[in-house]
Amino acid sequence: MLERDGSHLFGEEHRSFRDSVRRFIAREFSPRLDEFEEAGVVARDFWKLAGEAGLLCPTMPEAYGGPGLDFTFNAILNEEFTYAMMSDCVTLQSDITMPYLLNYGSEELKARWLPQMLAGEVIAAIAMTEPGAGSDLQAVRTSAKRDGDAFVINGAKTYITNGQNADIVLTVCKTDPDLGAKGTSLIVVEADRPGFARGRNLEKVGQWSADTSELFFNDVRVPAGNVIGEVNRGFIYLVSDLPQERLSISITAQAAAQRAFDEAVAFTKDRTAFGKKVIDFQNTRFVLADIKAKLQVGWAHLDWAIARHVAGKLTADEAAASKYWHTEMQWMACDAALQLHGGAGYMNEYPIARIWRDARVRRIYGGTSEIMRELVGRSL
Repeated sequence: MLERDGSHLFGEEHRSFRDSVRRFIAREFSPRLDEFEEAGVVARDFWKLAGEAGLLCPTMPEAYGGPGLDFTFNAILNEEFTYAMMSDCVTLQSDITMPYLLNYGSEELKARWLPQMLAGEVIAAIAMTEPGAGSDLQAVRTSAKRDGDAFVINGAKTYITNGQNADIVLTVCKTDPDLGAKGTSLIVVEADRPGFARGRNLEKVGQWSADTSELFFNDVRVPAGNVIGEVNRGFIYLVSDLPQERLSISITAQAAAQRAFDEAVAFTKDRTAFGKKVIDFQNTRFVLADIKAKLQVGWAHLDWAIARHVAGKLTADEAAASKYWHTEMQWMACDAALQLHGGAGYMNEYPIARIWRDARVRRIYGGTSEIMRELVGRSL
């Protein structure tokens, strides 16, 4: 169990919320984890249960049915869901897709979609990555051409989380190729539009319960009102909201690292080798001490970063540095924790195997570690 009561971020209301999240996870998620992993998708009924329990989109304003809380409650959801070994599909709705609609969408779009996203009745995906465009969003080739009162979209996306479940897809398109990045727009595409198609649910190294898909757009016609914000302002919106996305990933990385450490401590206290407990070997204690020290620093940093974000002060380079450090630390912690399990760590029946394989992608999505270093470097 996570020990976060010492954080200055959280008061009694937060503790009550965390307790409700834990009870929900114990009741509705943990008993079904293997089911979701085998299916390659978190079942839609779980999304509705999470919505009914008030565990989706806590920052949604009361005007759309939400509680109007701040990001500290999102942080609790990230910490607890990730510690319970959930993939990053559900937190995507609260931290990434919903804010684009809330912050930049028209009143019509917000009234139509936000209450349903809050309830878990509508699942959203955001489609940025393409076969030829990953971290470099300027290289996006999916086009959206104006045709009267509509846009016609053509292109393909890949590695899209919630791709199989999604009812709406926030699609990054080029609306004016001559303008480069400045000619990018963000457009809502309903999954039942003619010409929209899902590819296969991609087989991944980890994050098995996250439905990660290819998406195809073949002359998909959507109303001009489906544009989020202004035409050709999509790149600015994406850049503006990336700090929250990268902070969210930092939190999940930290929580997963904590779970890996806790698993390693429990295992080495139980396992015997050469007549004594594995934890009694100096090497074991030194490895665990190294992880514990980094976890201590990591939690303190996250409290700082979350507080800055809630205050509207977290900068793009600070968020990039956070995402870089926490995901790299997570990988170190998970790999070392698996090593301390010995051969058992390579067996899928042990939680550390799932934690280890789920960790690898966090150094890639949301901007690779290499891109994060570049962004921090540019700020010098």
